[in-house]
Amino acid sequence: MSDTPNVTPARPAEPAPGTRAPLTEGKAAPLAAIDIIAFICEIFAFGTLALWGFTMWPFPWNVVAGVGAPVIAILLWALFVSPRAVFAVHPFVRAVVELLVYVSATAAWWSMGNAWIGLAFGVVAVTAGVVAGRRRLS
Repeated sequence: MSDTPNVTPARPAEPAPGTRAPLTEGKAAPLAAIDIIAFICEIFAFGTLALWGFTMWPFPWNVVAGVGAPVIAILLWALFVSPRAVFAVHPFVRAVVELLVYVSATAAWWSMGNAWIGLAFGVVAVTAGVVAGRRRLS
């Protein structure tokens, strides 16, 4: 007889709503095309905020705004929206923070005089966010 008890491993807990499943057996959850589009929208929003800060403010403040605006957006993203977010929040809060970043980038394009770019970005980003968010919830 063996001295080890007969124990069956417990089934891993389900991930929280709005988050990706953890690594299982060395494999990550597969990325879909909508995840890549959403990531490109995030990067574009951060770049837009940097461009807005550097071009729309006079000299001493352009450095502060050009660095500060994307840093604040990235911090919000890392704290609440990222797949490995610091705070596990309700999916509604996550969507509001994501929308806040997208709206600020859209408003930045509008204030730079490129309303059509802002409108196109807003439509693509919100659509990608909604589809990716619905996919995360299911």
